[in-house]
Amino acid sequence: MSAGRNTPDIASLLLVDDDRQVLESMADWLRDQGYAVETATGQAEAIERFTAKGYDLLLCDIRLQDGDGFDVLEQALRRRPGMQVILLTGYGTADSAIDAIRAGAFDYLTKPLIDDELLMAIERALGQRKVLAENTELRQKLDRKHGMGHIIGADMRMMRVFDVIESVADTRATVLVTGESGTGKSLIARAIHTRSDRRTGPFVEVACGALPENLLESELFGHVAGAFTGAVSNKVGKFLQADGGTIFLDEIGTATPAMQVKLLRVLQELAFEAVGGSETHRVDVRVVLATNEDLAKNVADGTFRQDLYYRINVINLELPPLRGRSSDIPLLAQKFLEEVREDANRPNVTGFSDDAIAAMQRYNWPGNVRELQNVVERCVLLSRGAAITLHDLPPEMRLPGVALGGSTSYAGQTLKEALEGPERAIILEVLELNQWNRNETADQLGINRTTLYKKMKRLGLEDRAPVGS
Repeated sequence: MSAGRNTPDIASLLLVDDDRQVLESMADWLRDQGYAVETATGQAEAIERFTAKGYDLLLCDIRLQDGDGFDVLEQALRRRPGMQVILLTGYGTADSAIDAIRAGAFDYLTKPLIDDELLMAIERALGQRKVLAENTELRQKLDRKHGMGHIIGADMRMMRVFDVIESVADTRATVLVTGESGTGKSLIARAIHTRSDRRTGPFVEVACGALPENLLESELFGHVAGAFTGAVSNKVGKFLQADGGTIFLDEIGTATPAMQVKLLRVLQELAFEAVGGSETHRVDVRVVLATNEDLAKNVADGTFRQDLYYRINVINLELPPLRGRSSDIPLLAQKFLEEVREDANRPNVTGFSDDAIAAMQRYNWPGNVRELQNVVERCVLLSRGAAITLHDLPPEMRLPGVALGGSTSYAGQTLKEALEGPERAIILEVLELNQWNRNETADQLGINRTTLYKKMKRLGLEDRAPVGS
């Protein structure tokens, strides 16, 4: 760290200590290292300063004459969530260090401070702040450029999706969104609507796979009183509700052959009759459809009408699975963290450790973005520290990949012997993650304690247990 850096790059620090001599001495030294430093001698003054002005980093002594450093930390997280906090103390213990990190401090240092240790802690904290700020800026740029709201993506395939949405949003073209479950197809449909000149009109979503054919027909086109048993009054269907706006038909691949005929007509003519009715209704509606099925294959198999397929496949937006855009995982995880943190009032949870991010990027994500959102929510609610760590993740994400192929040879082994190796590796990994706590290990593996004991004995893991575990 040199004192001669350019002004725009100077990090701003707020230093808080009730010992004026220590305060001024440390402030002068930090200024010599190239930082812009302001000082406060107590809790009230510190809170007043960072409420009025943002700083990159707060360094605060725990013991203050008019309060407590933990109270300052709490207010800092609440009022300046982007500011990193390092707590300082002359009476450090392991318990107090753990309490500080759990409360949301980036680090906890014990006096007398060692110059290199302090500088390294400051640089790490500023680096973390920079990463979070860059993520926020990128999300804002994406939102400004594409108006995609909750959709996040810097991966090239997602950027191409955004470009297509930008190009077709104001047209009347029918759009088919394809991709695995959980990739965000409904969000894409809504983004198309909000970017179009129909944005002030209704957006109506229908989960076609959730209803049997007779109820789906009534849901889409409405019915008149007496059309069937239970139809005691007229019902306005979703197509009529969407007049002047957009209708989103999710899981279109589940439609029966009879329903496909009815949908083809309404897509071609934008006209239909309610169930049991004779009056033809005409609507001005933009249609977006979605499926997680291979409709071209379904056409070849004869389960999906070819003419309907050609009619809906005008613009095809294919969403990549999350495992294919792992570079977006840090952005998505941080976005979900911030949403849950606000909703659950957990301001102390600010980010992810490097090993947690690496584990999430290695994981296969069969449930895609929806699964990631659920995992992050669980981690935020259960995490005790400022950063979500590898240990906070579900066990299936913490385990090393175990391949049953590749260069490993199983020649000469029985199936039982071949399977014992991976089983032993998994159990050993979870035991070590839980410091050989059998109860927690059994819970995470989804087996009872007795079964775990039997497996440990069979796999020769009892002898590896640390003494007293």
